[in-house]
Amino acid sequence: MKNSYLGELSAEFLGTMILILFGVGVVAQVVTTPDGSLGDHDSIAWAWGIGVTLGVYVAARLSGAHINPAVTIALAAFKGFPWRKVLPYALAQTAGAFVAALIVRFVYSDLILSVDPGLTDTQGIFSTLPGNGSGPATIPTAFFDQIVGTAILVFVVFALTTAANNPPLANLGPVVVGLLVVGIGMAWGANAGYAINPARDFGPRLASFLTGYQTAWVDQNGTPYWWLPIVAPIIGGLIGGALFKFMIEGFLPPEVESLTVSEPTVPEPRGAASDTNQNA
Repeated sequence: MKNSYLGELSAEFLGTMILILFGVGVVAQVVTTPDGSLGDHDSIAWAWGIGVTLGVYVAARLSGAHINPAVTIALAAFKGFPWRKVLPYALAQTAGAFVAALIVRFVYSDLILSVDPGLTDTQGIFSTLPGNGSGPATIPTAFFDQIVGTAILVFVVFALTTAANNPPLANLGPVVVGLLVVGIGMAWGANAGYAINPARDFGPRLASFLTGYQTAWVDQNGTPYWWLPIVAPIIGGLIGGALFKFMIEGFLPPEVESLTVSEPTVPEPRGAASDTNQNA
């Protein structure tokens, strides 16, 4: 059998890459066409949700499609995902986001330079900022916003992937998760751009810095900001996971075994003589 662990990491890399190609790509399209002819906030929210759906479809069979370090950490804390895999998964997710952002950066280079020759006003294409770079949101507000948004994300993801909780059928699950992200974007996008995913923010932020954005690590006021979309989503994910674990899952029928995205199962190759499955 092929190296299933390598397959898991490859799936997380490519699933996150698909997410960012759609998400950062749509922001680049909207920002570089300021007349609004090619999109607005709603198109951004929908494209991010579509990116999540397609990224989950890409990665779900091999890795469980976490595509988010905050989700991976919450799964390790509450759903039995091996802690030894948390850092490799997070690195694969961040690498996928980084590569996708580089692709967007170079494909949209001409349009970006046409509206921002000094690369001083379009950082928001790649990473989040308090108030989306112009609003009145403070650092504490942005921090709390990211905790709340990620708690909602993980809480509902757990609800959607726990068999005892009557979740959607497996093939429909990624669509519902995508709709969840659309909803978060439409309801929680004003204060901090709803990163709700450390890899989604840090990977593209690093890519932007390496391609000319010298203020990538700070907000519009010069305050170091890169850490906030990492720390706050992790805290929020743990809160959301704990809420589901102790306030919903603890009351579900014990005789129904939970099926979660925590630990993928690799199927036996066709024609193999063994009658057992190998866990990844």
